[in-house]
Amino acid sequence: MNARQRGILVGAILLGLPLVLLVGAIWFQRHFEKVEQRLPLPPGGEAASDPLYTLRRVLEADGMQVHAHDGLAAAAVVGSPRDTVLLHGDPATVDARQAAILLSWVERGGHLVLRTPPRGGDPGEVPLLAALGLRDALRAPRCEQLRVPGQPDHVEFCRGRRFTPGAAYPPRLHWGDPEAGLVYARWQRGRGHVDLLADLDFLETTKLRDVPHQALARQVLGPNYGRGSFHLVRMEQPLPPWLRLLRRAWPVWLPLLLALAAGLWRHGQRFGPWLPSPPGERRSLLEHVQASGELLYRRGHLGVLHAAMREAFLARLRRRDPASHALSASARVAAIAERLQLPQELVREALQAPADRQEFHARMRTLVQMRNRL
Repeated sequence: MNARQRGILVGAILLGLPLVLLVGAIWFQRHFEKVEQRLPLPPGGEAASDPLYTLRRVLEADGMQVHAHDGLAAAAVVGSPRDTVLLHGDPATVDARQAAILLSWVERGGHLVLRTPPRGGDPGEVPLLAALGLRDALRAPRCEQLRVPGQPDHVEFCRGRRFTPGAAYPPRLHWGDPEAGLVYARWQRGRGHVDLLADLDFLETTKLRDVPHQALARQVLGPNYGRGSFHLVRMEQPLPPWLRLLRRAWPVWLPLLLALAAGLWRHGQRFGPWLPSPPGERRSLLEHVQASGELLYRRGHLGVLHAAMREAFLARLRRRDPASHALSASARVAAIAERLQLPQELVREALQAPADRQEFHARMRTLVQMRNRL
């Protein structure tokens, strides 16, 4: 391709690329449209720590007076007989004295809402449940159908323990299967009401946005709605700071923990036996030869070692210079000294057996030097 053809190709690319981009933009605008979508964010701040935060804000927006309490102080909570008290937590933590105060207030017109204990056995040991006539053991959780007009079918109370009301004190309203247990009941007590549910999770912040939960909450809070104040009592024990950090800051401490474990594994001692493995059998010929030489040297057989080195030199001399090897002893020494540029006396001594270790070392060095020069 010559320069003219390359110029035409580059020009076609420069002119065709904007056209392709323009056609692609027109096609994209005709086949796609901009759509806005709202995604609910997880609660943060007070909404994350208070499960009844949304319920409190909704009631306040509806003109109600709402009071939030951390822990139950029955004498301080009960007031006007038109108020509503919601116990969010385990009712087994309410002792007999506080239960008597609450029930006395209910008889004057108050509305008490509570749930079944999430754990435990005999409801007769819970003062609030015993006052409602519950004696039989609580039943296992089972989902209950919740149908709201205009909304898809919904299930509720899947984790709450069901209950069976006593025959001597039947509830005014109830919901559930009498054989499998009820999930909701309302008792008339004096001029007030007591509502018992299998669970109150539908009132929490993460679930109150659903329309079926809103309708159910409005029905449960109905008796004194718009007449008095609402007292939302959180009876859960607050978690210590370190436990809250452990539960909520896991995206930070979990990678750090894994990095620490990897570092310890990288620099730590490997698992294995206390003693090292015994050395296996070795079959290196060079090691055997070296070991044999060291044994002969320690035993004083210097002549054997010198003779082996001299024979190795003479074997190389026979291969490299057969004429010199065929000469007599004196003529061979002269020829070797002339070829290797060494004194004849040094060559002659090197080819003779040593008498002691000093001569052995000197003559072995000379033989090695002669063999390397050959």
